[in-house]
Amino acid sequence: MEQLRYLHGYSPNILEKVRFLLEQEKLADHLLQRYPKAHDIRSGKALYQYAMDLKNTYMRKAKPLVKVVYNDKIDTIKNALGLHTYVSRVQGNKLRSKNEIQIASVFKKAPEPFLRMILVHELAHFKEKDHNKAFYQLCEHMEPEYHQLEFDLRLYLTHLDLAGPLYS
Repeated sequence: MEQLRYLHGYSPNILEKVRFLLEQEKLADHLLQRYPKAHDIRSGKALYQYAMDLKNTYMRKAKPLVKVVYNDKIDTIKNALGLHTYVSRVQGNKLRSKNEIQIASVFKKAPEPFLRMILVHELAHFKEKDHNKAFYQLCEHMEPEYHQLEFDLRLYLTHLDLAGPLYS
């Protein structure tokens, strides 16, 4: 089960299908068929603009997003795919707050839908701190294929773990 560490909690039926893909060495083909290429959002500036476009489309009234970066230090196993931080400070007699998002650098060479799903997830935390029903409804509002993308992202991470990079 350790080789399927990203798929904990999925049904035995789903896990069996994934094992079959792995045994037949077809996981890469499956992923490439669904996601034929990696995105070209490699710089911090491009990532910030992409995130701001998402935020402005779906969460215009949310607190400002001041920083979005790729982070080499995020371990997708121990930590997360991305992180969000919310910092509040008192300046004079005003309360200032800022939101920041960090994305694991492994997603610099991933399909664009995966990057979008991670950003949607982190942006949803601006309004809903917990992973509750309202949180996932907000994620689905911003990305209707959210749950399928999350599953496919877990397949992608499994492939990275077992066979290495899928995209060059």
